[in-house]
Amino acid sequence: MSQRPPISPRSPRAALEPEQVPQPPKHSQRARSTLVVVGNAIFTFLIVAMLLAGGVFFYGKKTIEAKGPLAEDKVVNIPPRAGMTDIGDILQRNGVISADRWTFIGSVLALNARSGLKSGEYLFQKNASLRDVIGTIVEGKVVQHSITIPEGLTSEQIVARLQENDIFAGSLKEQPREGTLLPDTYNFPRGTPRDQVIHRMQQAQKKVLAEVWARRNPDILVRSPEQLVTLASIVEKETGRADERSRVAAVFTNRLRQRIKLQSDPTIIYGLVGGKGTLGRPIKRSEIQQPSPYNTYVIDGLPPGPIANPGRASLEATANPARTRDLFFVADGTGGHSFTETYDQHQKGVAKLRAMERQQQNDTVDADDQPPVAAVPAPATGTPAAPAKPSAPPKAAPKAAAPKASAPASIIANEPVADAASRKRTAKRAPAAAPAEPEPEEEKTQ
Repeated sequence: MSQRPPISPRSPRAALEPEQVPQPPKHSQRARSTLVVVGNAIFTFLIVAMLLAGGVFFYGKKTIEAKGPLAEDKVVNIPPRAGMTDIGDILQRNGVISADRWTFIGSVLALNARSGLKSGEYLFQKNASLRDVIGTIVEGKVVQHSITIPEGLTSEQIVARLQENDIFAGSLKEQPREGTLLPDTYNFPRGTPRDQVIHRMQQAQKKVLAEVWARRNPDILVRSPEQLVTLASIVEKETGRADERSRVAAVFTNRLRQRIKLQSDPTIIYGLVGGKGTLGRPIKRSEIQQPSPYNTYVIDGLPPGPIANPGRASLEATANPARTRDLFFVADGTGGHSFTETYDQHQKGVAKLRAMERQQQNDTVDADDQPPVAAVPAPATGTPAAPAKPSAPPKAAPKAAAPKASAPASIIANEPVADAASRKRTAKRAPAAAPAEPEPEEEKTQ
């Protein structure tokens, strides 16, 4: 058995007195320091702030990446000098975003995109999130509008098209020189200045011309890129068929080589109306020999400059013409042309075309209602550059001689005839020879 400690007897009074409790330890002076108190407060604030920031972050991330309200793709135009508030209002008004302007501004600031917002016309995808919308604007993915400039238009006609197109802005200070613009399809954002459009077309023409000139046939008679453009512009206006350009170019090249006048009808028209490009009626006989620097029925060789803006295909065909000895070509009535080396062969083609025209005339015109008018051959396919013309009743022509180098390449209309919108281009032709009252084919109306 263990022994218990002896119990010390206490007086009743002593037993009633409380036992003494040890004094609590004293706080250190460091714990009561002001720096410690402030530090604790700051630490507590930081913890709370971090918790709040985390909540805002996750809420903001969810808001920015949530699907947008767009039910389908939509194009929206953001004008120049629009601020964040304006952009947010425009996007909300067009249903691109569902958030209010302040949420949009907060998202822009969160993505550090304030300085990257750009004006322009944007295509926003279906259900685009706020992040996608802001990213599209920052990256400048503006809508590109396509514009096609057909081959064979004059510079004045091209400028008129640009002036009429509301995609572009600004005005042109001066008219570009003929033949310096490359017909093609271009893409531009809305608001592009018109002088920038012209500059881009000029740069494209310089690049293509340099490439074509470097690959030219060394035997061609043009001696400079400028002369190549001039001859190519005539080829462009004479045919719109891709398979005929090199043969048409060969006809003109052979005529230059043999010192025969080119006698191209479009050069007459350009000499009459210049950059307007369209005469609006067939050529009159009195205009065939009308003096003009561009009238190749009067001048020798090439005109002083282009009569239109040729495309790449015509430039390449002119730089590498077909290897033929053709001097004439005439419409074959099916949309194409027949090419011949001699005047007699050419006359047979003209006679064949006349027969086809008479047959069409008999099928479409009532002799009791109106005098016979030659029908229009089928239109040539190709680039829609200018309308062509129908046939007209001619005056009597002198009987032609046997084949000779100086025979003209085209048949010219006597007097003005009916409107000719049915054939795009008319071929180079020679005058009819046989009867006293031949029916030569018309010049084309450009």
